[in-house]
Amino acid sequence: MEFNTYCMCYQNFQFKTMFMASFQVKNAVARPPKRKRKLISRDEQIQNLQSGEEFDVLIIGGGATGAGCALDAVTRGLKTALVEGDDFASGTSSKSTKLIHGGVRYLQKAILGLDYEQYRMVKEALAERASMLDSAPHLAHPLPIMLPVYKWWQVPYYWVGIKCYDLVAGDRNVKGSYYLSKRDALELFPMLKKEKLVGAIVYYDGQQDDARMCLAVALTAARHGATVCNHVEVLELLKKDNGKGAQVLCGAKVVDHMTGKKFTVKAKCIINATGPFTDSIRKMDDPTIKSICAPSSGVHIVLPGYYSPEQMGLLDPSTSDGRVIFFLPWQRHTIAGTTDLPCEVTHNPAPSEDEIQFILSEIKHYLNQDVEVRRGDVLSAWSGIRPLVSDPNKDETQALARNHIVHISASNLITIAGGKWTTYRAMAEHTIDAAVKACGLQPERPESVTTLLKIEGGQGWSPTMYIRLVQDFGLECEVAQHLAKSYGDRAFAVAKMASLTGKRWPVIGNRIHPDFPYIDAEIRYGVREYACNAVDMIARRLRLSFLNVQAAQEALPVICDIMAEELKWSKDEKQKQINKAREFLALEMGQAVKRITKDQSYGDGDVSGEQLHEILKEIDTNMNGQVELDEYLQMMSAIKTGEVSYSRFARMAELEEQKEEAAQFKRKITVDRSGGGL
Repeated sequence: MEFNTYCMCYQNFQFKTMFMASFQVKNAVARPPKRKRKLISRDEQIQNLQSGEEFDVLIIGGGATGAGCALDAVTRGLKTALVEGDDFASGTSSKSTKLIHGGVRYLQKAILGLDYEQYRMVKEALAERASMLDSAPHLAHPLPIMLPVYKWWQVPYYWVGIKCYDLVAGDRNVKGSYYLSKRDALELFPMLKKEKLVGAIVYYDGQQDDARMCLAVALTAARHGATVCNHVEVLELLKKDNGKGAQVLCGAKVVDHMTGKKFTVKAKCIINATGPFTDSIRKMDDPTIKSICAPSSGVHIVLPGYYSPEQMGLLDPSTSDGRVIFFLPWQRHTIAGTTDLPCEVTHNPAPSEDEIQFILSEIKHYLNQDVEVRRGDVLSAWSGIRPLVSDPNKDETQALARNHIVHISASNLITIAGGKWTTYRAMAEHTIDAAVKACGLQPERPESVTTLLKIEGGQGWSPTMYIRLVQDFGLECEVAQHLAKSYGDRAFAVAKMASLTGKRWPVIGNRIHPDFPYIDAEIRYGVREYACNAVDMIARRLRLSFLNVQAAQEALPVICDIMAEELKWSKDEKQKQINKAREFLALEMGQAVKRITKDQSYGDGDVSGEQLHEILKEIDTNMNGQVELDEYLQMMSAIKTGEVSYSRFARMAELEEQKEEAAQFKRKITVDRSGGGL
């Protein structure tokens, strides 16, 4: 009997061992690989790229989708390379509305039009919204957005619509929506126009730091072993005979813009994830194909933080041209946008004065009289190109795809296009699935594991982590909070690079600009995050150029001094970098936008020299023959308050304002598409 008992116990032990082994093998597919702890330098990444070894996957494009594809591929066990002609997130991925959203407008269209495809797109986006908030909690957070209601009948209409939004999200919902009375709405959003306000509905979406999110995804891929290189441009796609009489892609000829060196990268599969530049890569593969990209420009502006509460956004559900305008707090400032106009594809999109004025005129409708919406309060403005595409998989190529499309060419070029920031992870998963099937790749893990991953900095982050930075390093509280939100658990590595201030407090962390929490250590760490020039630094490692163009320009000399130390720039190279950064701020960040687009006129005719002299004499209260700034400001203040209404200068200013308002009503920006941001 004892022998039988022993045999039974031994058999049970064997069964448990076999079961556990089987469980571990099955679970190995779903469990993500451990990431490497060290982030190798850009020079080492370039050496890996030109080593001559064949990659399983070569991804062209370092935006959200390209970085997502690199992370998905490398965590499946594929030998992965990514090249980006400029910097990571240098295009559309850094110029979004900063929202992680399902698309309230898309859901409205889905319900009213009984459109299942739109509904499915919203449901997928809402699931991905929850995934992003979980994978990068330091860079993304829930944001309440208020929808003010000015007519009683709209209350149940909007309430039902927003509740449907919550319902579609299901268990992946961020937080539940709710109704506010007029009094409560004004308490939470005091800047809101109170006349005829009935109440408001508040719902939740996510908000992110888009450029740093994209960079974090690329760095996560690099830590897992992917070769990721910015400022490496594809010049030519290479093909070979596949043995069946067909030409298939086998690599690309590239150039490293930092050194000018050209070399060849071999790959079994090439993925085109270039956003608005999708067609340029497709035509490298086949010059005879038709273009599928229909680019549109979305302009945003940044205003001072006092325009909105720190933790409440605003949605205008129906602008004068039928689109949606968002008004959102972001990094202690306020973002307003977006427009949607057809445009040309360019590496340097620039905002126009008309688009800036359109946004300002729309937000005026929702703010009370105490908040004077002024053109001079626009701290920064930018244009992002949204790459809408027609689906080449369908015969009717004129219809724009509502969601993303994955297309495989005859030579096995995998193109991923369309979509939006929120669904970058799902887009990458669909792309790598298609690549594995089309090119016969053999990954260690057949399915994506990116839903289980934490993005760079998210692993050890907690909401109170900044307190340790204050206590352990002697950083200012504001600086510590900024580092924790921007770098997550990597903030400690940044803090270790900070220089002593020489003061009693803070002990370390010299600010590069007195109005912002950016410190010297971030410049040094930014170089280790593959920043190669001053624009990389001010636009995407720091977000200074997006927050305040003037502050970015003022901080440039300090930034370039530190980068010159790190990258061994000569004096001439440093000055060249400063000049290029100034040009970027002027053209792409709205600094050089002309505020007056036509000659000023007085009444119906031009102002003569004598008339202008007489008008300016009214302002010259000191009678010294010149108009000084304080005199001009006093006159403008008097005109605004109504104390002066009889002067010719006041009349001229009034007429010009009327003409501008009339011109605004005549302008038509008629593009019937917007899901809330780029």
